[in-house]
Amino acid sequence: NEKAAARSNALYRQWSNKAVSFTYHPGSTFKIITAAMALEENVVNLNSTFVCNGSIRVGVENIHCWRSYNPHNTQNLALAMQNSCNPAFIQIGQRLGIERFYDYFEAFGLTDATGIDLPGESTPKAGISYWRRENMTGVDLAVASFGQNFKISMIQHLTAISAVANGGKLVQPYVVESMTDSNGNIVWQHEVNELRQVVSSSVCREVARILEEGVSGDGGSKNAYVAGYKVAAKTGTSEKIGDDETLRIGSYAGFAPSDDPEIAIILIVDEPSC
Repeated sequence: NEKAAARSNALYRQWSNKAVSFTYHPGSTFKIITAAMALEENVVNLNSTFVCNGSIRVGVENIHCWRSYNPHNTQNLALAMQNSCNPAFIQIGQRLGIERFYDYFEAFGLTDATGIDLPGESTPKAGISYWRRENMTGVDLAVASFGQNFKISMIQHLTAISAVANGGKLVQPYVVESMTDSNGNIVWQHEVNELRQVVSSSVCREVARILEEGVSGDGGSKNAYVAGYKVAAKTGTSEKIGDDETLRIGSYAGFAPSDDPEIAIILIVDEPSC
């Protein structure tokens, strides 16, 4: 009945972990993943340049940069990342192509549940939160390259970013390290589960350096700077496509120390008011 359904929904919302049970549009924090894909496939390098005229036409769509009023003009990969330039990352996605982009989207674990030891993990299916490979279009690829118009969970995204921090190794996330009996004896110990090598360690070092320069320099992530620490970070803003497109999600993702990571974090502000 309605009362039982309402009670069930209330309990679900009360006990659900938003980072695990819900999906969201990652926005420009996903550019970390796109850059790693492209560098691994050698379709771009640190000297590649990209032109931003404020927008770029893909098919019949004219897709704008967030700074369309004052275009970024010509940039290399590092500047494109630090400027969070959408047209540049659309061009990067086009160089990858749909098949290779989708291969890495899968390899980074973004079409599967992470298997974290928490209840209620979201398991989005192709066609609901993202595209089936055979249905993905050039416009889908363009907007996906800068993290828009698809949904993943926060733990999925952080696990993928952590693969970059881990030298390209995708590792299954977990919470419980060990279990002990009443006498303090360890009766169960977690074993690290490395799922696969997604990209090379050399590519990860390049991405980390670009992200760190965006923090320690004058990039969009400079507010993450902490004296004495090397922090690799990326900002993101996404529209709530399919929900209320006037609303936004603000996010910040990164890891530290950038040259020997020990911690990765993602911060989400759902529907910021200013």
